[in-house]
Amino acid sequence: MRSASLLHSFKYAFEGIWYVLRSQRNAKIHLGVTLAVILLGLFLRLSALHWAVLLVTVGMVFAAEMFNTVIESLIDLVSPNYHPLAKIAKDAAAGAVFILAMMSVLVGLLVLGPPLWVIIWTYLK
Repeated sequence: MRSASLLHSFKYAFEGIWYVLRSQRNAKIHLGVTLAVILLGLFLRLSALHWAVLLVTVGMVFAAEMFNTVIESLIDLVSPNYHPLAKIAKDAAAGAVFILAMMSVLVGLLVLGPPLWVIIWTYLK
């Protein structure tokens, strides 16, 4: 019985991930950027440490996007009509995702930029 409940937990988690990827425009953007970063990382043959940094960063952005979806859904459930406090909560949650996304861009530049620059510089010579 215990393994069945564990399998259900995974099933529900994947349903949540799938819902966010299907329904949230920004999650689709994050996914597209993630795929581009993975392809670039494979092309650049990044070290394990660089992969770890990128994967943690990507995971944090996706988790933040999912928490943002949770917050927005709960607010819509308990406050279907406009309320200024609901707006603040939604805006703050979206702002948190935005901050993480911008920090992930900086991490990506720090990790991918130097080896990419070497390739570009070598090609231009």
